[in-house]
Amino acid sequence: MVDLLPQEALREVVDLFVRLVEAAGAIVIFVGAAAAFARFLTVAVRRQGDTGFIAVRLFLGRFLALGLEFQLAGDVLRTAIAPSFTQIGQLAAIAAIRTALNYFLSREIERERRTVGDFRPPSTAGAGDG
Repeated sequence: MVDLLPQEALREVVDLFVRLVEAAGAIVIFVGAAAAFARFLTVAVRRQGDTGFIAVRLFLGRFLALGLEFQLAGDVLRTAIAPSFTQIGQLAAIAAIRTALNYFLSREIERERRTVGDFRPPSTAGAGDG
């Protein structure tokens, strides 16, 4: 069977993809952190209390979860070509850590979402009726 792409060239292409995916993850996290910081400043200036800060945490948590998914995708790509047992073990450890982080982050986001829902002011849907 003829190799369409020599293994070394394939490694270089995959390495480029890994860098692109990891950069995307880093950008997602950075953009989320910057936007969350801007929201944090707004909440602090307006003195919105716990509800405002919880909303900022929810906002940032979503970006962190997405960024972690990109980082995990980069790790999976890194071991896509003829991985050694050491690389497979490292991927398993990294995947376990990142999956656990994402799991607990998702739980925290859901708990905060419920807390924000509990603190919302009463709806004004029927205010014009009457």
